[in-house]
Amino acid sequence: MSNEIGIFIYHPMKKQETIQHIVNWLNHYSEQSRTNGFVIGISGGIDSALTSTLCAMTGKQVICLNMPIHQHKAEYDRGHEHIDWLKNKYNNVSSHEVELTETFKTISSALPTETHDWLTLANTRSRLRMTTLFAFAGHYKLLVAGTGNKVEDFGIGFFTKYGDGGVDISPIADLMKSEVYALAKELGVVNSIQKAPPTDGLFADGRSDEDQIGATYDELEWAMKFIANPHDFSTLNERQKTVLDIFTRMNKANQHKMIPIPVCIIPEQLK
Repeated sequence: MSNEIGIFIYHPMKKQETIQHIVNWLNHYSEQSRTNGFVIGISGGIDSALTSTLCAMTGKQVICLNMPIHQHKAEYDRGHEHIDWLKNKYNNVSSHEVELTETFKTISSALPTETHDWLTLANTRSRLRMTTLFAFAGHYKLLVAGTGNKVEDFGIGFFTKYGDGGVDISPIADLMKSEVYALAKELGVVNSIQKAPPTDGLFADGRSDEDQIGATYDELEWAMKFIANPHDFSTLNERQKTVLDIFTRMNKANQHKMIPIPVCIIPEQLK
């Protein structure tokens, strides 16, 4: 983390116990829902790599999908490297590549050109992948496993509503990004993914999450912890103030993703 922010002081994480806890939770949820296992979209990033590995450890059926849409080559290659590693390690894992570029082009061409801004098209990519995941889930009686971490899902809302946010279960959504990295390292996830800058895989130029957000995940974790247990704001340096502003602005703007869908309750006397 940048020295401008400061250094985190963590209590040592019980990595093996945490891994087993998540694997047990996944198994229990699958059994309770009477499903056969899990389907996961593989992006070439650390979150999907950890999630798919934890799902594989259940021993249940796991399908990994690589769903390129104008994909940046480095992301595509990392995704394949992880899938190969996972299939070699666990015999309950299979994979499919679903090339969605032409489908995306068709959808884009059907939309009015004024809707072709970068964010709308990026979210359309994510929602197209969600549709693909649920097609496999429905056919094979699987659960769509989400890959969002705590900072993304409950901090800044850095996900697409009904895209990568449209899932059945969220195995790693109570893990900070640093904890995701710690568990991935513990499980031996391929080195190229551990070292790669985090990216959402929704842009052909391979831009990183930090490029889009303006802060690193370490900085965002600091902000999330600071807000939960506020200290003296007068002691903050300029970078800390900037990061807090980024975090609070995104948290406020994305509350609609993090709260239940608003329902208009009809008073009993009107029914």
